This record gives sequence, C-alpha cells and structure tokens, in this order.
Amino acid sequence: QVQLVESGGGLVQAGGSLRLSCAASGRTFSSYAMGWFRQAPGKEREFVAGISWSGGYTYYADSVKGRFTISRENAKNTGYLQMNSLKPEDTAVYYCAASSDVRTGYPYWGQGTQVTVST
Repeated sequence: QVQLVESGGGLVQAGGSLRLSCAASGRTFSSYAMGWFRQAPGKEREFVAGISWSGGYTYYADSVKGRFTISRENAKNTGYLQMNSLKPEDTAVYYCAASSDVRTGYPYWGQGTQVTVST
C-alpha cells in the first residue's frame, strides 16, 4: 500500500506557474511509477504526465507538453509537477497516482488538489 497526499494547488493568473507536490508514505516509493491526472468540472479524468520509478523516463499529454515538467525525489518520497505558462483550460482537480506496473493501471491515488487559472 502507498498513501499519497497532494499539495501546492491554488489560484493563479493565466501565464503563471505552480508546483504541485505528491508526498508518499507506506511502501517504498521508489518501487512505483508515478503519474499526474486531472479532472475538470463536467469532464472525465485525463492523464497529464507520468514518470518511471527511477525518474529516467517521462511522458506527457500533448496538451501540457513543453509547459509541464514531472519529476521525483525518491530520497524524499515525493513527486512533483511543475506547471508553467498556465492556461484557464488547465483548471481542474489534480491527482497523483502510483503503480508498480502502469500497464495494469494506477491502483493508488491521492485526494487531489485544486488548480484554478484565471484570465
């Protein structure tokens, strides 16, 4: 079991930046791949970014590529999502998730943190 807690959300103007954190506890965080997802009101949850257990491999949704950066510090049991050049359409609840095998999905989820981007 891995417990995940997100933080760092808030209200920001378009063009601004935020950094989300995902603190993990329980089993060894470094054993898990990590992902960030988001869900806007009235929309389905969507994948944003993912990172391998070592941090050596990252991948992004096209909508955030070049603006968002996913990273992790296994020694601190923490993952991050740096979000730059934010747009109003990035407004959503952001969730971090962990998986020992992303081919089977993400079984562990945080409670989410709200990100609101104003015009």
